[in-house]
Amino acid sequence: MTSVTTTCRDISELLPAAQLACRLLFQECCKAGITNIFITETYRSQERQKYLYSQGRTRPGQIVTWTLNSNHKSRLAWDIAVSPPQSLYDVATLSRIGAIARKLGITWGGDWVGSIDRPHFEVKSNWVIPKGYKLEGQVIVPTSSVIKVQLIVEGNKPNENEKDDDTMQFTNETTKAAVRDYLKQAIDKKLIDKSHLEKFDAGTLTGGDFEGLKIIIAQRSN
Repeated sequence: MTSVTTTCRDISELLPAAQLACRLLFQECCKAGITNIFITETYRSQERQKYLYSQGRTRPGQIVTWTLNSNHKSRLAWDIAVSPPQSLYDVATLSRIGAIARKLGITWGGDWVGSIDRPHFEVKSNWVIPKGYKLEGQVIVPTSSVIKVQLIVEGNKPNENEKDDDTMQFTNETTKAAVRDYLKQAIDKKLIDKSHLEKFDAGTLTGGDFEGLKIIIAQRSN
């Protein structure tokens, strides 16, 4: 059993609608140039919610939550923070994210009256991607400040003279590093075996291989 002091940052612990909404939000933030953000909490048990609620009330410390009935425990909410050198809950950055969230039909805690919660985002269980938006590739959603948000699209298609060579191509090293980190995290979680990373490092992993791996990783994460 997970301790009430342990924070869950895994978006695969959210319901499918919230997972999709979270990925879309990070994608749109990335396209807007906001890449220095990361997840600080997703699912939260009722026991942990009670523990956090007691802080500043029956336990020492500042008040960190205003409710015992958070959508974190319903697997429909996630919290976001900002990487250094900006402050952890930089108002300007979170406000920019909040504006993007509104366009996507995602509720932002910064819009609440009374108990404002700028790091907080949530959706209803029946949320769907609004018209005009779609996931454009694999979205890397960081869970720490050391990784930037990345949107990984399928590699360039081979030209007529290279039809038999569909190995992944990259236009810059940052994208290549993000793909490698994505595969490494999946291996660490035992979702795929290390042979795929070896193929990637050898330059023999194809775009088709990667698309298949994304489907396997998504299925095994749920």
